[in-house]
Amino acid sequence: MDISFVILLFIIGFIGSFLSGMLGIGGAIVKYPMLLMIPPLFGFEALTAHEVSGISALDVLFVSIAGVIGFRNGGYLNKSLITVMGISVLFGTFLGSFGSQYFTEAQVNLVYGILALLAAIMMFIPKKKIDDIPLEQVTYNKPLAGSLAFVVGIGSGIVGAGGGFLLIPIMLLILRIPTRMAIASSLAITFISSIAGSIGKISTGQVEYFTAIIVIIAGLIAAPIGAKISKKMNTKVLQTILAVLILATAIKVWIDIL
Repeated sequence: MDISFVILLFIIGFIGSFLSGMLGIGGAIVKYPMLLMIPPLFGFEALTAHEVSGISALDVLFVSIAGVIGFRNGGYLNKSLITVMGISVLFGTFLGSFGSQYFTEAQVNLVYGILALLAAIMMFIPKKKIDDIPLEQVTYNKPLAGSLAFVVGIGSGIVGAGGGFLLIPIMLLILRIPTRMAIASSLAITFISSIAGSIGKISTGQVEYFTAIIVIIAGLIAAPIGAKISKKMNTKVLQTILAVLILATAIKVWIDIL
């Protein structure tokens, strides 16, 4: 493999995982379009949607746990929320990742575009003030949380994402979880989701391992840095960055689809 291609993959992995650790999104929302679109711009052979979804699934598995480690202190990890949504998203992701082998390239990209668009819409809907709620007093609707996580899991399993870019808007807007707790807990739920996603993608032969290793190494370095910075940032700033990032990705994906 060309050394310049290795460097490009490392940069993509580093940027995506830094944002993952900072925003709790697993990184696939950024790395999926970057891996699809950037290599051809530099004259390299384009990766297929199936290859990118496989790389993303394996990458999210490692990057999300690295981000969780960065949030292990401070009481931001809601164990109940992680358990309820984690189990639900696990089953959904199993279905999506195994079923993805029957999707065409265009269909995989279409599912990704729909998920990104839904996430963008939810991020820009005005939210009630939730960040003043003491972390130990946070409550939520468990059946609703489980049902939504299951649906997210199916979609994210198809595209190889952990689903964090959809889970966070759901937590903020519908379940009313404080921002920092949503970010930290989302990374843990994404890790659980990515276990199922990785198994599905590996067993169906959708992973380009050497490419995945490069992206993962970059991610393991970058994700904890992003998580550390996240703890010091204003929650409104974090929400705004996430909203703009998801919207920009959704627009780009839909331009390519249409």
